Amino acid sequence: MSLADSAMGLGLKALNRVAGSAVVDKLGLRQLAEKGLFQSTRAGFVVAGKLGRSFSAAQKLVKPARLSPASGTGLFDLTPTDEQQMLRDAAHSFALEQLRPAASAADHDSAAPADLLQQSSALGFAALGIPEALGGAGSERNAVSNVLIAEALAEGDLSLAVACLAPGAVATALVLWGNESQQARYLPAFVADHAPAAALAVQEPQPLFDAFALHTTAIRSSGGYVLNGVKALVPRGTACELFVIAAQLDGKPRLFLVESSTRGLSLQAEPAMGLRAAATTRLRLDNVKVEATALLGSAEDYAECIALSRLAWCALATGCGKAVLDHLIPYANERIAFGEPISHRQAVAFMIADIIVELDGLRLATWRAAAKAERGDDFVREAAIARELASSKAMRIGNDGVQVLGGHGFTKEYPVERWYRDLRACGFMEGVVLV
Repeated sequence: MSLADSAMGLGLKALNRVAGSAVVDKLGLRQLAEKGLFQSTRAGFVVAGKLGRSFSAAQKLVKPARLSPASGTGLFDLTPTDEQQMLRDAAHSFALEQLRPAASAADHDSAAPADLLQQSSALGFAALGIPEALGGAGSERNAVSNVLIAEALAEGDLSLAVACLAPGAVATALVLWGNESQQARYLPAFVADHAPAAALAVQEPQPLFDAFALHTTAIRSSGGYVLNGVKALVPRGTACELFVIAAQLDGKPRLFLVESSTRGLSLQAEPAMGLRAAATTRLRLDNVKVEATALLGSAEDYAECIALSRLAWCALATGCGKAVLDHLIPYANERIAFGEPISHRQAVAFMIADIIVELDGLRLATWRAAAKAERGDDFVREAAIARELASSKAMRIGNDGVQVLGGHGFTKEYPVERWYRDLRACGFMEGVVLV
């Protein structure tokens, strides 16, 4: 049995074990917990950094544990392998059976249900990208697998997919760019039974935000750095125990590891137009002091981080766009106006045909860039093409979905208005998710 097979078996076993979990219901805590989350979010609370676990190295590494580049045949073939298809199917089942039914309530409450997040963590997708030496199941770079998983989850609901995938972005960053001490200190927690909530915070509340011209700053001090600035739309921020924060150091953007209990870090609920189930927050850094060991990777690694994040958003846009398309086709065929289905009208038929073409183009561009990334090839050009397609087409797909539904598209009776709001984020969000 291959490593990928065993990892897939682990994920499927976990899926079967947690799919029917009703612990929260049995304890009678669901209504109380969800009410508390909802009221706190509505009030726009401000809290200091969460007093999370005390991270410590359980072992010492002589050198960083890295995943080797994926092997390939050299042929241009984007057909998923059997293992990748199994991962995709598992994520797709979870998305349609668990995420989609919970999406409307999560959007209303501006929070993902705790039991849903636990089930997502138990699937073990994050462990697939963590090397065996640190308790994970990875042996090769798996950017394509991550793209397929993100796409499948977003088909259930994009906002909940972001909430589920955000901690894995921090684990991926540590695997790719962390040194031996950083990996030994933090990565084992991500394969434990209760993996920490974590977030990659790049976005800032600035007009025309440029990920390579950050307003958040890091200044060298004795024994470390002092961070100041504001980060926006940080997913599940009030629950996070660990952040990877982007800040400008010596004129170049860099990444820093900051634990939630660090003095000077505070969080405020920041419900937005979309991504509401991701419980987005605003993170403030007021003279936050971190040790020299908090610096993660190099300036070149930061550029790779942004490219990989943009690919992840492209995958999310593709999955959510597929959900829009699958909703529109039966609706257009069943909706009768002036004595015939609206799909018989050229304006409607052509609009749906355009969505199909745009989705296929975005999907192939994203897969191509991810395939080059996991082989260790230069993928910046391909990632830029995919990002441009997502920026220009994702919002249009959501808008066309609302248009086809007419007046129904403006109501919460149908999910298309929620998908439209979420898809708008794919054109400007930076960070949060990685492949």
